[in-house]
Amino acid sequence: MTTDAAGLEVMYRGTVYPWHCDQMGHMNVMWYVGKFDEATWQLFASFGITPQYLRTSGRGMVAVDQRISYRRELLAGDVIVVRSAVLEVREKVLRFCHRMENAVSGEVAAVTVLTGVHFDTELRRSCPFPDAQLARVKGLVSDFDPGI
Repeated sequence: MTTDAAGLEVMYRGTVYPWHCDQMGHMNVMWYVGKFDEATWQLFASFGITPQYLRTSGRGMVAVDQRISYRRELLAGDVIVVRSAVLEVREKVLRFCHRMENAVSGEVAAVTVLTGVHFDTELRRSCPFPDAQLARVKGLVSDFDPGI
C-alpha cells in the first residue's frame, strides 16, 4: 500500500467513466459513495475484516453514520485515487475516513467520514471485534484530521 505524508493509505484507484456523470457533466453523487464503499472494503480487509471472515463467522459491518464533503467536480476521464485512515476504534465501533483525489492534479474532490459497527448477523446486535482484528486496527489509528 502507498502511504502519503498525512498517513493516509491508498485503498482505491479508478477512473470516472461517462456513465458515472449526470446531466450536468460531472460525476454523480451515487458514484462518489460507491467508490468510497470500494475503498472501505479494502480498508477492512487490511485488518482482517474480509468477506470470508464475515461469511464464516456470522458477522457483518453496518454503517451508522456517513458525512461527505464535496470539494471539486470530477469529469469523465478523470483518474482518481482514494486514500483512507482509521480515526478511532472501540470494542465494537470503527470511525474512519476516505479522501478522494484527482490522481493527476492532486486536488481533493471529496472527503467522507464514516462510523461502522461490528454486528452479529444472527442476533442482530452489535458485538466486539475479535481480539486479533481489534489489535491490528488499533495499530492503524491515525491522527489525520479530515476537516469535516
